Amino acid sequence: MNNTIAIIGGGSWATALCKILTDNNQHVHWYMRDTQAILHIQQYGHNPNYISTATLNVNNITLSYNPQQIVDACQTLIIAIPAAYLHDTLQGINLTNKNIVSAIKGIIPSTNQIVGDYLQTQFNQPLANIAVIAGPCHAEEVAMERLSYLTIASQNAVLASNVAQALNCRYINTSINDDIYGTEYSAVLKNIMALASGICHGIGYGDNFQAVLVSTAIQEIKRFVDAVHPINRDINDHAYLGDLLVTAYSQFSRNRTFGAMIGKGYSVKAAQLELNMVAEGYFAVKCIHHINQQHNVYMPITNAVYNILYLNHNVTNEIKQLTELL
Repeated sequence: MNNTIAIIGGGSWATALCKILTDNNQHVHWYMRDTQAILHIQQYGHNPNYISTATLNVNNITLSYNPQQIVDACQTLIIAIPAAYLHDTLQGINLTNKNIVSAIKGIIPSTNQIVGDYLQTQFNQPLANIAVIAGPCHAEEVAMERLSYLTIASQNAVLASNVAQALNCRYINTSINDDIYGTEYSAVLKNIMALASGICHGIGYGDNFQAVLVSTAIQEIKRFVDAVHPINRDINDHAYLGDLLVTAYSQFSRNRTFGAMIGKGYSVKAAQLELNMVAEGYFAVKCIHHINQQHNVYMPITNAVYNILYLNHNVTNEIKQLTELL
C-alpha cells in the first residue's frame, strides 16, 4: 500500500481512523468540509466537533477542504461519512485506479445499494479495488485507546491485508475475510437491530428481553445475508455477531440512543435534532424493507422498526406484537 492514505469525512469514525493511522506512523491526507475544524486540528491536534478527546498527531496529517486534491495525493482512500451523504460528496471526484475502503455502515438511500455495489455501478470501480472496514468497534473507545478489533473484508486478499496492516496498532487488532457483501449488509442490519433494542429499552423492557431480542436478531441477519449473498460464513464471528452486540448494547451506540428516544415518545424529527448525528439505521430500515420485497426473508424485527418509523404505528403495540414472534 502507498504509505500515504486519504480519508474523506469529518465525523467520529474519520477522526478515529486518522488517530489509528497516525499513531501507527502512517501519513494521512484528510478531507473535511469544515474549514474551522481544519484550523482547530492544525493548531490544537483535536477535532472540535467529534470525539474531541482523541489526540491527533498533526505532523502526520495533511488537511484540506479540496476533495480531489486529497484523492490525487493517495492510492488508497478511506471513506467515513454517513451513507446518505455519499452520493453528493463524491460527485465530480475522479476515483480512477484508486483503492476504496468503506468505513460506512449504511445504504445509499437514493439507490438502495450498499457502498460496494454503489461504487461499482456509479464509478465503475472493480470489486478487487474495494474493501470494507467492519467492527465491532466504537470510535469513542478508539479515542480512549481501549483495545478494539476491526475486520477488513475484500475479495482482494492483498488489499485487505495491506489495509489491516496499516490499521493494526497497540490498541487495534485486525483480521481479514473475503465476505465483502455479508459484512456490509450485516453492518447495515445491526444498526436496525440496535434501533429495536433502543426502542424496547425506551418503553421499559429489561435485560432479560433484550437477550431474547438480540439472539433473535442475529438469526434474522443470517437469514438475510444468506439470501442476498449465499456463501459459507460463520455468523457468530465478531464481524457479524460481535458488531451486533456492541451496537445493540453500548452506551456509545447512536442507533440504540435514537431508538431509545423513539421508545420514550420522541418524534423522528425531534430525535434526529437532539442526537445531532446520523443514525444510519433510520435510513437503512426503509432501504432493507424495499430490498426484501425481492427476497421475502422473514424479518419480524426489521418490519417492526419500519412500521414504527415510517408507518407511524403505535410503538407499544408494535413491540408487543413483536414479542409474540420472537
